[in-house]
Amino acid sequence: MDNRSKPWHGVMVATALPLREDLSVDYDRYAEHCRWLIENGCDGVVPNGSLGEYQTLTPGERIKVIETAVEAVGGANVMAGAGAYGAAESRRWAEQAAAAGCGSVLLLPPNAYRADERAVLQHYREVARAGVPIVAYNNPYDTKVDLTPALLARLHEEGLIVAVKEFTGDVRRAYEIAELAPELDLLIGSDDVLLELAIAGAKGWIAGYPNALPQSSSALYRAAVARDLDTALPLYRSLHPLLRWDSKTEFVQAIKLSMDLAGRHGGPCRPPRQPLTEEQAAVVRAATEKALAEGLR
Repeated sequence: MDNRSKPWHGVMVATALPLREDLSVDYDRYAEHCRWLIENGCDGVVPNGSLGEYQTLTPGERIKVIETAVEAVGGANVMAGAGAYGAAESRRWAEQAAAAGCGSVLLLPPNAYRADERAVLQHYREVARAGVPIVAYNNPYDTKVDLTPALLARLHEEGLIVAVKEFTGDVRRAYEIAELAPELDLLIGSDDVLLELAIAGAKGWIAGYPNALPQSSSALYRAAVARDLDTALPLYRSLHPLLRWDSKTEFVQAIKLSMDLAGRHGGPCRPPRQPLTEEQAAVVRAATEKALAEGLR
């Protein structure tokens, strides 16, 4: 771990959620996983994100996941997912995260419909009333709402957000965001553009593949933000066949399979997610086994 100046900086792992064969949540195993990530070079965890299958959890399960993470690694190291269909519900999740001691929350824009700019602004204003630092999450592929650099600058100017998880894969946005909102922290949101966004000035990485390979992933991030390309580029090339799964529809299943192969518990997913096809699993398995054989951990 490094000395982060803000709770949302550094390698923040969007944690996969261990499920038993009956698809109940294994909270003890989740706590152990959170601690293991910190022990192996990561800075914090992001529970109740898409990788944590939050859409399939009951309200009680969501609360217990946050409490488990906070107890395991300390609230300052937890960025709680606060995604919900309505602003009032997202605000309640942000209030729960604040009460649990979380250092920040990760907040999607309205995602039940294609919200316009006025709706997006009101959504973030409502959740900001919870009083916990908000990291905006820009994923227009799944939400159909694009938090453009100009809109992010407006959200930041109003004091509503402290950072953005940028998932578009368009690395050009890093420079426009820096021009329009120089104090807004850019967080890498997609594993397969880590190097490009780190070089562009990212302050953190909301990461998927450290769930399986935390040491090598953290080493890659540290080298990339230090602009040590001699170290970063070979690691990036070795990890990229896996990192690119983070931006595919089957990212949860792929990362969980890699976890299983790396000796962790990935396990099943809740419906409606289905297991990988044989062809998909073969690709993930081959890439993971190659990385492990090369000594990546």
